[in-house]
Formats: sequence, structure tokens, C-alpha cells
Amino acid sequence: MEKIKIGIIICDRYRTCAGGKCFRALQKREGAFERYQNKEVELAGYTTCGGCPGGNIEYAPEEMKKNGVTHVHFATGFLVGYPPCPYMEHFAKFIPENYGMQVVFGTHPIPQKYFLTHQKLDTWNTAFLQESIQPTLTDKKTRLRYD
Repeated sequence: MEKIKIGIIICDRYRTCAGGKCFRALQKREGAFERYQNKEVELAGYTTCGGCPGGNIEYAPEEMKKNGVTHVHFATGFLVGYPPCPYMEHFAKFIPENYGMQVVFGTHPIPQKYFLTHQKLDTWNTAFLQESIQPTLTDKKTRLRYD
């Protein structure tokens, strides 16, 4: 079975997050982790972005790569925060260009309460955000389990 090493970067707004929803979703292969359904996955890095504008993004992927990380997941908080992180599109270009690592937006499924709020506010109204939220949209029943 193919083994993938991933790193998770969380938005610094949520720096006290213990990662419970991310780890549960990884274990259950839900949300953005569904892509690893038939693969062995090892979490080899977990950190914050360092705060706006993402100062840790310059350094954290390099350390993660030394530990074998090939896929960097930006936690769902980047997508559902108010507002969503305005630097994600830059990160999506910077990390692959400088470190050759794949960037995935999202970890756990978007909680239903955030889904409804962002739908009302029309927050995810750009092509980039529409594409970025796809792995974490899931179905309503799953979103409710992450509220």
C-alpha cells in the first residue's frame, strides 16, 4: 500500500486548536482526506501559518519536506474563517514552486453552520474559492457531524 506523508498548516487565528476535527477526519478519511481512501497516511508535520501574511509559510514546508512530507494541507479554517484567508492563492503557488510539494486546501469537512453562513454571505464567490472548498463540502449529514 502506498504511504503518503502529510503536513497540516492551520490559520494562526486558530493557533490554540488541538486539531481534533482534522485528526478525526484523517482517521475516517473524510473531507479533503477522502483522497487517501486506499493509502496509508502519516501525519509528519503540524504548525500554524505564523499569522498574516503567513510568515511561517516560507519556512515550515522546508522542515516538513525534510521529514518526508509530500502533501501540505491547509486546514479547513483557512476556508471557513471570517474572512477566508486572502493569501491562499499565493501559498498554492509558492509551496509547489519552492518545495515541489502538493498543496491541498482543507482537512475536515466544512461544518454545516459555517457552510450556511458562507452561503448567505456569498463568501466563496471566486473561482479559486469555489475550487478550494470542493474537497471539504461533503454532504449535509457529514457536515452536521463536524458542527
